[in-house]
Amino acid sequence: MPRSPVFTSASLASSTNGSPITIQVLERAMLLLDVLARQAEPVALKDIAAVTGLHTSTAHRILNDLVVGRYVERVDSGLYQLGMRLLELGSLVKGRLNVREVALEPMRELHRITGQTVNLSLQQGDEIVYIERSWSERSGMQVVRAIGGRAPLHLTSTGKLFLSTSDPRQVKAYAMRTGLAGTTRNSITQIDQLERDLALVRRHGYSRDNEELELGVRCIAAGVYDDTGKLQAGLSISAPAERMRDEWISILQRTAAQISEALGYEGGDSSGSS
Repeated sequence: MPRSPVFTSASLASSTNGSPITIQVLERAMLLLDVLARQAEPVALKDIAAVTGLHTSTAHRILNDLVVGRYVERVDSGLYQLGMRLLELGSLVKGRLNVREVALEPMRELHRITGQTVNLSLQQGDEIVYIERSWSERSGMQVVRAIGGRAPLHLTSTGKLFLSTSDPRQVKAYAMRTGLAGTTRNSITQIDQLERDLALVRRHGYSRDNEELELGVRCIAAGVYDDTGKLQAGLSISAPAERMRDEWISILQRTAAQISEALGYEGGDSSGSS
């Protein structure tokens, strides 16, 4: 027998965003879907009615309409679960999610708070590519890389985030392919140094670039993850070396987590680069 629901109508009400639904039957249909969504097993009609506070005949009538639309499936007499139509619609929504579009407003807010350049970057092969940026003259620095620009993984905070997801064999292969070429006196050019840096990234959940790509510029990065838990992009703050502040790390991580959540990620903190 399926377990009885462990939630109440009050808990269902608290899950809404506070905006009233003006059409009563839609409000009731959403309540019914919420009940089904919170149970791993099919739910009995009497339990659904009890939780929602609806009369059994009312719940039954609305559920029947949802069954016709394939939003709900009737798996047995009096037992219901979510239907395949919701999966189809969810797949459409996921397919339309674009990390750049989702990140744009949070990036602007992060720039507003810090006053520094905020970057969004993806991995392409052995490099990162900058796909979006939020900055202004008050950032106090010229933009180092234009949108569409590239930089080596091991010289950037975002690049180190991506490298930190690789196993030691893959990191060594990267080092062999690239030769770990540097561009400043601070560049990491030795494999043992890189491995130590990546261990810190894994431990702390964020990454740093200490003037390793450009002298006078420091970056911190946190990762943006998709609904599968895969590192999708790096969100980073770039600032003149003397202006970089450690208190921005937690704000950066929260912003990256916000973007990840919008992409369907349900894990813990995020991290990613310059």
